[in-house]
Amino acid sequence: MKLYEHGEMNQSKLMSYCGMNNVKHKEILDVMVKKGMITKSEEAWGSKTIIKYNISEKGNSILREILEPYEKLFPRNESDR
Repeated sequence: MKLYEHGEMNQSKLMSYCGMNNVKHKEILDVMVKKGMITKSEEAWGSKTIIKYNISEKGNSILREILEPYEKLFPRNESDR
């Protein structure tokens, strides 16, 4: 959902936004990539490699199908109720 809201993020930023640990929870991202919900790309940055994630079309579709009806039923803003 954070990728849906914010767009492309590197692994550290994504994990931080989600309150997850890079070591403990990286497997979750790997599964989401494997299932086609998000995409992963690598970018050389000096001697290091930065891993970036983006939401895929399949992920966008799933979020639209699930989140939009949910948001209509339970809006986050008081003014939308």
